[in-house]
Amino acid sequence: MAGVPDATAVLEPPANPGFGDLATNVAMTLAKAAGRNPREIATDLVAGIGAAPDLGRYVESAEVAGPGFINLTLGPGWFADAARAIAGAGDAYGRGQADPPGRVLIEFVSANPTGPPHVGHARQAAYGDGVARILAYAGHQVTREFYVNDWGRQMALFGASVAARYGQLLGLDTPVPDDGYQGDYVVGIAQAMREEVGDAYRDRLDPPDPEVLALFAARGKELMLGAMVGELERFRVRFDAFFSETTLHEGGAVARGLEALVASGDAYESEGALWFRTTAYGDEKDRVLRRSDGSTTYLAADVAYHLDKAGRGDDLLLDVLGADHHGYIARLRAVIAAGGYDPAMLEVPIVQLVSLTEGGEAKRMSKRAGTLVTLGELIDDIGVDAARFFLVQRSHETAFDLDLDVARAEGNENPVYYVQYAHARIAGILAQDPEAPADAAPPAALDPSERALLLSLCSWPEVVREAEARRSPHRVAAYLMDLARDFHGFYHRCRVVGEAPEVVAFRLDLLRGTRAIIAAGLGLIGVEAPDRM
Repeated sequence: MAGVPDATAVLEPPANPGFGDLATNVAMTLAKAAGRNPREIATDLVAGIGAAPDLGRYVESAEVAGPGFINLTLGPGWFADAARAIAGAGDAYGRGQADPPGRVLIEFVSANPTGPPHVGHARQAAYGDGVARILAYAGHQVTREFYVNDWGRQMALFGASVAARYGQLLGLDTPVPDDGYQGDYVVGIAQAMREEVGDAYRDRLDPPDPEVLALFAARGKELMLGAMVGELERFRVRFDAFFSETTLHEGGAVARGLEALVASGDAYESEGALWFRTTAYGDEKDRVLRRSDGSTTYLAADVAYHLDKAGRGDDLLLDVLGADHHGYIARLRAVIAAGGYDPAMLEVPIVQLVSLTEGGEAKRMSKRAGTLVTLGELIDDIGVDAARFFLVQRSHETAFDLDLDVARAEGNENPVYYVQYAHARIAGILAQDPEAPADAAPPAALDPSERALLLSLCSWPEVVREAEARRSPHRVAAYLMDLARDFHGFYHRCRVVGEAPEVVAFRLDLLRGTRAIIAAGLGLIGVEAPDRM
């Protein structure tokens, strides 16, 4: 248009559906540069739309509103072409949008191998796996890594606890350490070890032989980690790599990392301890790496681990951490920067706490006391689908209560049931194999529910882009709820079988596109899309 600079119009559904299908404020964004009243620009744009013969198939009407908004009502031809394109794309619709695609290393869960994963770990697992799936769907090369915290005092306590239970199974009076692990799962680990070694260590438990305790810690860790991985796989969470903290210590990586920090001036001695100068990188105070007694802190191992990760050639490092790790973000970025890497390559999403409620009563948990609610118990109670959906339904930045009564329900009040039922209903209709001509003309008119459903389908690529950019699986869950609502509205108003050929053709495309997107969306959050319910 003369006197108006080129611009990209952003089209969005208007706040009031009565104003049309799409609206844009492009005239207002152009007004300053053009030196014209935005309503005048909008009027000229609407006139241009009306004069363009190619747009007649797609735009039924264009109107100027308010200070310069343009409201568009789209024609059946646009809806028919869009439905056919989405249905034809199938599960490729919305996929592969990463610009540019990159290599991503995501570490999540990473629980100490001293007990089964509990509901807190379950939320981190559902979130981290959801982010990994979304990034891969967008086109990134994603590696999922589990960092095994298998070094230090907690592993020694775990080994002593397993050894004590092993002794008790042999009839010995071997007490579990006061600050050891008390849960029944420890008895299970001890029983597995007894089956492996019999009573070979009976005479070396009272007093405990340090070599035997180390053996029980090492083998107990292997058995516990195997059980953890089994539960996570049951939860549809898999890992591509496992990284042992012990290898960092025994292989000298921790010592080398500390030496490198000293050499670069990022670490210094004070009061007999070695300190990391994290204040130089935005931390509130410097942090201890090696205590005055010579023992190293968790941060020392994290220095070695993150320098290792930063050097592997990935474009993005994602560390999914729990709610009590906010202060760790600056320290980890300081490690990356001190190693000569761009600290911006590290992102640290913090996953807030989740609580279980039943009849208004909260369930308490303590790993060492053995009263925890495990991931396995959660799955047995409400199933994998409900657990995965509920644990990502809210933003990871928000603490929330998971209502077990709602999660168990088989009705529309249960969001995962509501979405899955939409998929099953579509599968049931398509199973009837209704016939329609492939080259059918657009329907003469559309029901409002058809328009709403198709516009929801069109927003799927943008939902994926937002979920990728914000690392937000909850955005996918929210979209699926809205899409299911629009589908159920369509289902109750519009028949497919027995209508005019052009209507059947359009509605079949609408159903195929909806089924593909529901299946893709559920897959991104680790939930199945059943054909029957």
